[in-house]
Amino acid sequence: MLLAIDTSAGTSVAIVDPSTGRIVAERSTPDTMRHAEVIGTLLAEVLEAAAVRPAALDGVVVGMGPGPFTGLRVGIAAARTFALGAGLPLLPMVSADAVARQQALSGASDTVIVVTDARRKEVFWSLYELSGSEPVRVDGPGLAKPDSLPHTGARRVDAAEIPAAQLALAAAALVEAGKPLASDDALYLRSPDVTMPSGIKRVTQ
Repeated sequence: MLLAIDTSAGTSVAIVDPSTGRIVAERSTPDTMRHAEVIGTLLAEVLEAAAVRPAALDGVVVGMGPGPFTGLRVGIAAARTFALGAGLPLLPMVSADAVARQQALSGASDTVIVVTDARRKEVFWSLYELSGSEPVRVDGPGLAKPDSLPHTGARRVDAAEIPAAQLALAAAALVEAGKPLASDDALYLRSPDVTMPSGIKRVTQ
């Protein structure tokens, strides 16, 4: 079984059984401001609901974004810490892959551009082809102004949350097909808001 964690939009945690495609347990919140406050509780709840001990898991899937800096790093840190403590492999994924898979499961077979809020009047986007057995990302992730999105001919899907369960099942499908997962680097796509001071301030009375 796989544990999945994503905090690129809201906070979502799930345990799935890839052999059957069953979602064993899933907890989430769309709140984009309290990732650190809820991540521990959601983790405890899915483990309890699934009646699974960490040692019984086979891996930890983590959404690497794109997402806003502060929220995204909470989920990545939680996933890395859990994987290290339990001695499990870490499986990094592009977060929007979960939304594309959800679209495919609903019966869609077209080309979609998955869009999530990047704040600062910008959006993150990823383009997917849904005509095959599993969604294929054909462009992105990228960052753009809402009125400057590329691939205007694709159907737009705005996602307020990333379903962690679908992220885990997408990761399992890639592993089974022998295809590469995402990079182990967070996809911020821009510099954080906080910057180092440019010089030393003089202290005067």
